[in-house]
Amino acid sequence: MIKTNNILVTGGAGYIGSHIVEQLVKTKSKVIILDNLITGYKKLINKKAKFIKQDIKNKIKLTEIINDYQVDTIIHLAAYLNLSDAEKNKKKYYKNNIQGTLNLVHACKNSNVKNIIFSSSCSVYGNVKGPVNEKKRLNPQGYYAFTKYKAEEIIKKFSNLYQYKYGILRYFNVAGASPSGKIGEIETSHGHLIKNLAIQSLKKKPTISIYGNDYNTKDGTCIRDYIHVSDLADAHLKTLKYIKAESKSLTLNCGYGKGYSVLEIAKIFKKNDNRLIINFKTRRAADVDVVYANIKKIKKILKWKPKYNNINKIIKSSIKWEKSC
Repeated sequence: MIKTNNILVTGGAGYIGSHIVEQLVKTKSKVIILDNLITGYKKLINKKAKFIKQDIKNKIKLTEIINDYQVDTIIHLAAYLNLSDAEKNKKKYYKNNIQGTLNLVHACKNSNVKNIIFSSSCSVYGNVKGPVNEKKRLNPQGYYAFTKYKAEEIIKKFSNLYQYKYGILRYFNVAGASPSGKIGEIETSHGHLIKNLAIQSLKKKPTISIYGNDYNTKDGTCIRDYIHVSDLADAHLKTLKYIKAESKSLTLNCGYGKGYSVLEIAKIFKKNDNRLIINFKTRRAADVDVVYANIKKIKKILKWKPKYNNINKIIKSSIKWEKSC
């Protein structure tokens, strides 16, 4: 059981944030959701949490909220996520993902905050061969990846000055929906493959676009590691428990340690629904060839045992959520 009382979840009305909040409210914690509802949704706000509509770009308001609610833990997920959009709108991504993180960290000065868990991304590694571990030198390729890299640096840099421990969680590709059936991914602008396939499964003529078939992989399409969102949420709770118990900061990969190509995922869908038409298009800027996780560290340190490590389970939960929307 987590003994923390007041947890602020930035981006808590979003896809991943709502799953973390769903698990947190089962503990004896007071959960405060902060979300500007640009890519978050009222539908995903947990009724057992306190909701504040606010933006991480507003440092004064952040400071007030952290002090008024005596926040001692922050789980920071608020960010813009679209890789292609990040290349076109760098200023927008800088202000939100980098400056917003800096605001949040500075708002912790002279506060009760002792723990920060940050939602990072496997994209900070850049192109890799084979499973990547947390010690690999970071080499972000696109601007979105660069914003996550810079935010990690900010959180590390100020941890001693403001006296908090941190957990940096580098997400691999997150998919699926909660077994409760109450929450799943709504936002479509992020371009997530399994989400897009689930949407298509409800159409008369389902089609999927695969961006690039000339990558240096076995079938020419990108290879990614897919993790079920509920297992990822559980990793956040276990990370917080560890930081509090051990008073140590850490950085962890969050994936399953297995790579699937985009074409493989599309073919799994096609097995279940032969109507699916696959179209190949030119590759997107900032997409890397291969990235999947070495997860020895998360398993050893957190004793983390994923419950939904099955690509078919992930896909079926996504389709079930899409039908219920």
